Amino acid sequence: MQYARVYGAQTSLLSPHIVTVETDISGGQLHKFDIVGLPDKAVEEARDRVASAIKHSGFKSPKVKNEKTVISLAPADLKKEGPMFDLPIALSYLLAAGDIRFDPEPYLFIGELSLDGRLCGVRGILQLVAEAKKRGKRGIFVPLENAREAALIHGIDIYGAGSLLDVVGHVNTKQRRLTQTPQGLTLKKGSSRSNLKIQPMPQTKLEADFGESQFAFEDIRGQASAKRAAVIAAAGGHNMGLSGPPGTGKTMLARALASILPPLTFDEALEVNGIHSVAGALMDELMTMPPFRAPHHTSSYVSIVGGGANPRPGEATLAHRGVLFLDEFPEFERRVIEALRQPLEDRVIAIARAKGTALFPARFTLVAAMNPCPCGNYGHPEIECTCSPFALEKYRRKLSGPIADRIDLWSVMGPVELQELGRRAVQGSETRDARERVLNARAAQKERFKKSKATDKTKASTSLKLNSDLSPRELDDLVPLTGSVRATLEKAGARFSLSPRAYHRVIKVARTIADLDGSPDVNDSHILEALQYREKKS
Repeated sequence: MQYARVYGAQTSLLSPHIVTVETDISGGQLHKFDIVGLPDKAVEEARDRVASAIKHSGFKSPKVKNEKTVISLAPADLKKEGPMFDLPIALSYLLAAGDIRFDPEPYLFIGELSLDGRLCGVRGILQLVAEAKKRGKRGIFVPLENAREAALIHGIDIYGAGSLLDVVGHVNTKQRRLTQTPQGLTLKKGSSRSNLKIQPMPQTKLEADFGESQFAFEDIRGQASAKRAAVIAAAGGHNMGLSGPPGTGKTMLARALASILPPLTFDEALEVNGIHSVAGALMDELMTMPPFRAPHHTSSYVSIVGGGANPRPGEATLAHRGVLFLDEFPEFERRVIEALRQPLEDRVIAIARAKGTALFPARFTLVAAMNPCPCGNYGHPEIECTCSPFALEKYRRKLSGPIADRIDLWSVMGPVELQELGRRAVQGSETRDARERVLNARAAQKERFKKSKATDKTKASTSLKLNSDLSPRELDDLVPLTGSVRATLEKAGARFSLSPRAYHRVIKVARTIADLDGSPDVNDSHILEALQYREKKS
């Protein structure tokens, strides 16, 4: 047999793609080994990795044969990136050369090969396994390093292999002569297949309870109003702004807010882990709690928003279904701040490049923390501010009106009395209460959304829709206001010059406050409290 076809896969712009790996072998040209199909540098270098891995696995290297080998990666118009095609290229060659025999149609093969034939882990396994299942593949072979992640997907056989020889030993149906490999492994004629199958991971593995956090509400002394705003933000998925002098607990409160978010559902965990897997940010342990991302204010535009020549997700996407904490918010590059307009409104980031447009999910809760002025002491009761009027005005202008309008809750954290710092709190009590209230409020939102007249596409979503996600039409349907409540809102809206966006956001926050209070209806007190959290125009 001089031709073979095996299947591999890759992710491109967070989207999985099945790639057909074809091999054609013809005689007459010594050491000719080409890879075609728009490969990048890492794929081109697979020629040397694969040739060495084949040799060290006990087979004859393609580079010592008097033959021309052409590897084609289809579709040809899709840019092939990364080393994950090493394994299917090696198997396709061995199959075409007649060294092994098996039916490749039901399987997908993914993995990078080291020079001695060992399989190394790759990125984006979750999406690729899901795509293989969708395409009707019966099984998928992945490196052992990725096996636990791949086993999250049920309904497809997962095989974890440590080397090319492991894969060959499992799939090969051709009887081979006794062969001694450099690793000392011996393949015996007619030997039984190795068992590489991985048991599916139980769904309960990703259905965790609240995790322990080193940041708790009890550790933040005073700041009752800011804590209340944080609970509202967690319950309804609202964006939050914190202002105050240095050392008043803004960072601690942001982390405490993340600790009271409910654990991810199974479907949400698959989505979040998949994103982090593609980005190469997935740690050894799979994520069961909402992510917390806190990039430094010197971070580049691409690192926050995403993009690049070959678009990759940024911090805004890595914070999907979690918290994006931007400390020293006005110090971020202006175009970074302005780029947050789209995800704060549409929950996605659109990256347009010559090779195409990518839509990265970015459904996060923003917590923006800042000092009141460059020196940090403006409005401090005891320390005098040293900033000039020009410096103050320049600092305030860094935060544009459209961005401020998209932040639902603004809270000022003032200096804390030293006596308050010495007070001992009952550890865990305040945090437990906040978690319970958030869970109850989200349960109320879930019940309410079931009654929505939303489109079937929206209803098909597997994740909970929060108050912050409601459109103006859904607000009219799900959050009816009495005449007196609407009159209160309109009167306040005229006084504070609320934009239409701010007007609707006040209703969303009021609805969340009512959910926390266990109230079926929004009343005047809920509207008035929501108005207290709007940005105060100077």
